[in-house]
Amino acid sequence: MNQDQLNIKTPEYVSIQFQLAGLGSRAAAFIIDQLLLMVVNILTLVVLYFVMDGLSSMPFFLMESSLPIAITIIILFIVNWGYFFALEYFYGGRTLGKKLVGIRVIQENGHSITLLSSFIRNLIRIIDSLPTAYFLGIVMIFFHSKHKRLGDLVAGTIVVHERKAKRKKKLTPIEKEIENRGLTKNDLFLDEWTLKSLGMKEWKLISTYVSRFHQVPFEEKSLLTKQIADILFPKIGVEVFGKLESELEDTLLVLFLLLQEEWEFEL
Repeated sequence: MNQDQLNIKTPEYVSIQFQLAGLGSRAAAFIIDQLLLMVVNILTLVVLYFVMDGLSSMPFFLMESSLPIAITIIILFIVNWGYFFALEYFYGGRTLGKKLVGIRVIQENGHSITLLSSFIRNLIRIIDSLPTAYFLGIVMIFFHSKHKRLGDLVAGTIVVHERKAKRKKKLTPIEKEIENRGLTKNDLFLDEWTLKSLGMKEWKLISTYVSRFHQVPFEEKSLLTKQIADILFPKIGVEVFGKLESELEDTLLVLFLLLQEEWEFEL
């Protein structure tokens, strides 16, 4: 199993360990995705059939014009390619199949997959599927030391097993504080673009603040809260001016909850 472990050192000199997803788990996820897409494709064809049939007195597949067939091919391509492209970017590197199997796509540096990387790796999926039945992709994943297919090589991505957040039997002091204040992740809405702009540097900053929350004197905590808020709030589009100290603390604690899901993991 050691050969499937990958250690990544971030620009902030933080070492993160991942377990690479092999051919078996990736194939299982792909099969699930293909079954889902098969259902979607059938439904798409049925809808197109009735739409085209309603626009012409001639049966759909007997039309002399090749336009309906071309439109069908284009729509099916967008559905099948867009499924992987959109979900992997907007759903944290996971398609529905990957989510069920427990794997995800990330950048080689450990960060979340970017829009460009998702576009490239899924565009090259066309080549990986050659000559048939995804043969080239299977061979690449099986023999590559990091289980990469061609799309991963070009896009600079890897597929890893999902890491689960640490589960603790007893609440930590900060967890009790958050619970007592009645705070949840729903108290602060951040769109996907904003969340992806917050990296390891921001996570280390907010986690350091949280770890010192009950340890520093009141006056020092007030100053620390203001300093951290001045740094992080502009990045998430939240105003600092006019907010009470308790409001600043609440927002920072909720931000911690949001980033914790992405950055605090256990293999």
